[in-house]
Parts: sequence; structure tokens; C-alpha cells
Amino acid sequence: MNKRKTIAGIFLIAFLSITVMSIIDGIVNPGYMYKSAIKIIMFLLIPLIYTAYDNTINLKDIFKVKSKKKLFASIFLGILVYIIILSAYLMLKEFIDLNIIKNILAENLKVNKDNFIFVALYISFINSLLEEFFFRGFIFLNLKKLIISKYAYIISALAFSIYHVAIMSSWFSPLIFLLAMVGLFVGGIIFNYLNESSSNIYSSWLVHMMANFAINTIGFIMFYAEIGY
Repeated sequence: MNKRKTIAGIFLIAFLSITVMSIIDGIVNPGYMYKSAIKIIMFLLIPLIYTAYDNTINLKDIFKVKSKKKLFASIFLGILVYIIILSAYLMLKEFIDLNIIKNILAENLKVNKDNFIFVALYISFINSLLEEFFFRGFIFLNLKKLIISKYAYIISALAFSIYHVAIMSSWFSPLIFLLAMVGLFVGGIIFNYLNESSSNIYSSWLVHMMANFAINTIGFIMFYAEIGY
């Protein structure tokens, strides 16, 4: 398949998947299990099906480990990100109403104290890998072979932050929400850099996983500490 058609295919799948998930997150709100099933279809199955049609896309290489040293560096960076996110929460917690987030999770995603641990583990291990496969593996690592690298960086990071708009728009005040979106965009750029240097998605996945662990630590505080067990 020629270069233009491959680029168009990646853009179409990215747009379709993010649009569908935005509708699911922002309007339908079917509960976390149903949402996760739809996300697996949009972020995993559809890209895999597309690769059978377009042999220009190679998804096998994104799972090959070429440098253990870079993996250990990513683990260290992940721990640092964990500390930074928790520190940011401690500094900004006066502006964050955990009760509002708790109610939104219960009403929109059916996440509560009884199933939070399961959801938190799924988000940290599986959901983070799914997002890295889609945004960094399918979109970024393939686009950077086809277009100018800086554009691939921006497109992937922008798609990553836009995807989270419908999820997080009602969680925070406008200022905190804006800071979160900027943080997600910058995080996407960093994830892209990690994967470009290692040529796989494990480096960004490890950091992404630790970021999710930090957020879920705040969720644990929300459900079991500040609100009461």
C-alpha cells in the first residue's frame, strides 16, 4: 500500500476510535466493564485487523526488547513520575473535591469501594498497555516512519490528551482540568521519546503504569482513607 493511504488509514482509525470512546465516556456511560470491552475493540482489534489489510504497518517490532538498560531507566523514571504526581496532589488537594470525583465514578462508570481494587489493577496493568499499544505503538511509531518526526510526536500526544477530555472534563475545576490536559500532552511527548529511543512500547508502558499507580493511590485515599472504609 502506498504511503498516503497508510497515513490516511492511521488517521481514520485514530479519529474513529477517539470519537467512539468520547461518546462512550461523555454520553453513554455504560459502566467500566462495558466501556473496557468497547475500548479493546477500538484500540486493539481494529488496528490489528487493519494491519492484515495494510502490510506497511508492523506491530510485531513494538514488542521487541532491544536494551534492558533502557527498561531499567524507564522503571526509575516511572518511580519519579509516581512521586511527582502524588506531590502535585498534596499541593493541589485543596482545589480538588474527591467527593465529586467519587460520585462521578459511581454514577458514570459504576466504580465504587467494592470494585475499586479490581478496576485499579486493570487500569494500571491492562488499560495502560492498551493505550500504549494504540497511541504510541500503532499511531506514533508507525507515523514517524511516514511523516516528519515532530509531526508524529504532536499528533500522537494531541490524540492522547484529546481522548482524556471526555473522561476528565467533569472531574476538576477549569484551571485544574487545563493543567491536567497540558500534563497529558507533555506526558504523551515524553512517552513518544521513550519509545522512539527504545523502538518498543515497554519503556512508555512502565512509566504510564506508574503514573496510573499514583492516580490509583489517590483513588485509594478517596475511597478508603478520607471518605472512610
